[in-house]
Amino acid sequence: MSLHAHRVRLIFQVRGTHPRLQEAQNHRADLNHPGPQALRRATEDNSMPNPFFSFKQFTVYHHRCAMKVGIDGVLLGAWADVNCANKVLDIGTGSGLIALMLAQRTCAQITAIDIEPNAILQTEENIENSPWKDSITAKEISIQQFAATTDEKFDLIVSNPPYFVNSLKNNCADKTTARHTDSLTHEELMTWAKKMLAENGRICLILPVNEGIKCVQFAESIGLYCHKMVYVHPKPATEAKRVLLQFSDSFKPTEISKLEIETTERHQYSKEFAALAKDFYLKL
Repeated sequence: MSLHAHRVRLIFQVRGTHPRLQEAQNHRADLNHPGPQALRRATEDNSMPNPFFSFKQFTVYHHRCAMKVGIDGVLLGAWADVNCANKVLDIGTGSGLIALMLAQRTCAQITAIDIEPNAILQTEENIENSPWKDSITAKEISIQQFAATTDEKFDLIVSNPPYFVNSLKNNCADKTTARHTDSLTHEELMTWAKKMLAENGRICLILPVNEGIKCVQFAESIGLYCHKMVYVHPKPATEAKRVLLQFSDSFKPTEISKLEIETTERHQYSKEFAALAKDFYLKL
């Protein structure tokens, strides 16, 4: 390659047309608008320059947390039925994202629990800097300990729980706890949640599809019935990656539906997802 050609190549790259540079530029742009791609990267990448996501009415810092703000939490926080919910429990709150979203949507008193000290510290900071610091209480405690020592009953119980079962562990202990079911199986989660469920109360979860189906089967064996099941597809004609679930202790047929996050156009949200997230996302 001639010296002239080498210089042209360098200029070509510096101006942002090199794929890696373009990817980095897109990455920075995404941080101020937490779409699916940015949220997935936030979940997986601890080296991100921005330690927070800004929503319309609050900001969530997540640099202390093992698990970052992600699309799963946003979906659950926007979808969970808050009708007539005066007392809410968020199990495995992480950064407090779901608790904050629910506080925006309701006047309920919300208890957010997690077993990780750093997660609770992060949640407390996010709560203190939000408009709802008098509505949310964060506690460093496991669901097992909490359920065994409380007489409280909750109208709504939500959780974006660990879901890796018998899989390779992360070297980071906090991430292992947040991602793997070793410290909280789905069977334990449902059993303890049922104990704390108020009359006519609801349990809402988000899980990978296979784990969700197993959870539905187990729940029925202990007298919890799935009222709503929403299969979440990244785009049309793609397989569902997640399922949103709503349970109650009263039986009724399951209402099954689907939600597509994006249209066939890249970075274009579907009308259904936009309607769900419009009160939270800055650019909706």
